[in-house]
Amino acid sequence: MSDALVHRADDDRIAVITLDSPANRNALSRRLIAELTDHLAQAGADESLHGILLLSSHPVFCAGADLKEAATVDMVESARGIIALQRAIVAAPVPVVTRLDGPVRAGGLGLVASSDIVVCADSVTVALTEVRLGLAAAVISIPLRARLSPRAASDWFLTGRSVSATEARDQGLVTHVAPADEMDAVVARVLDHLRAGARQGLVEAKRLLTTDLVAQFDSHGDEMARLSGLLFHSEVAQQRMAAALRR
Repeated sequence: MSDALVHRADDDRIAVITLDSPANRNALSRRLIAELTDHLAQAGADESLHGILLLSSHPVFCAGADLKEAATVDMVESARGIIALQRAIVAAPVPVVTRLDGPVRAGGLGLVASSDIVVCADSVTVALTEVRLGLAAAVISIPLRARLSPRAASDWFLTGRSVSATEARDQGLVTHVAPADEMDAVVARVLDHLRAGARQGLVEAKRLLTTDLVAQFDSHGDEMARLSGLLFHSEVAQQRMAAALRR
């Protein structure tokens, strides 16, 4: 569909899934979450694939939660959708490679942390801005705490500061950092490595790497969704989100 927020095109055993919601900078609206989850499910059932590439059609990879929508919907249910989406990335049978050509904020970092390999342009910044809105990075804490050192997690979660691509790599969130004009080549190299593997090996290697994280989603996901919804519906968060939208 031409008005879809997420598109899929295949390239030699790689499913290329593209976020395409420029009006809200790929914010995690219910519709985008549903479309992306559906594409991941379809790709997971495709036994011809050796990998999935996730990227954005425009400069911002993901702006986090859709603040406009957050004022009108049940955010516990929305948070459950984000938990399910992250789990789908982690549990996908083949590796998920995420390409970051532009900034990522708040909830978008859950997609990044859930991915197996992340290739990031050196100009990109990331930030967990939730605390500045009276929120906490609850639903995305499950994959982020699996990637980051405890000290880095404390720093990022509590300060909300902007973090460079190099620091994100050094702290475990990002795999490769490259200049913008080398991103195509670096991503192509990663995908060629996946194509060179036998699918059976890729599937079993990924299962070994992700079993514990899938279990964390299953044991703590609903608790984090309820906490996230409670915070989103709080008076202080509603006031701060409204102020952010006015700006």
